[in-house]
Amino acid sequence: MRRGLIIPLAEIEWRATSSGGPGGQHANRTLSRVEVQFDVAASSTLGPRQRARLLERFGPVIRAAASESRSQARNRQVAFERLAARINEGLRVDPERRATRPTRSSQVRRVETKRHRSETKRQRRAPGADD
Repeated sequence: MRRGLIIPLAEIEWRATSSGGPGGQHANRTLSRVEVQFDVAASSTLGPRQRARLLERFGPVIRAAASESRSQARNRQVAFERLAARINEGLRVDPERRATRPTRSSQVRRVETKRHRSETKRQRRAPGADD
């Protein structure tokens, strides 16, 4: 999942259900839809910071599901990949943004562009009584 983070399969719970939508007897009879869930609050693998970050972003349980394929094995693989992606996204630390000021040249360029645009619009106007 994350570099250095390996979650044992024992901490991941999965369930297979029948897939919804059209498909006839196959869709009605087979358990091809797969839902996987990871209990963040009960995990012994996560460190305190990781647990706090995931609890804040997703809550106590992270879920992912897949039902695109007719194969339960393929849906299971896709659901695990989605779960891994959600956990990685939840553990990602965004860099802090440092406020910067516009450069002098960019400020001058902005004012010149405004002045030029203003002049263009002024020249489009119909001549007035004082012109």
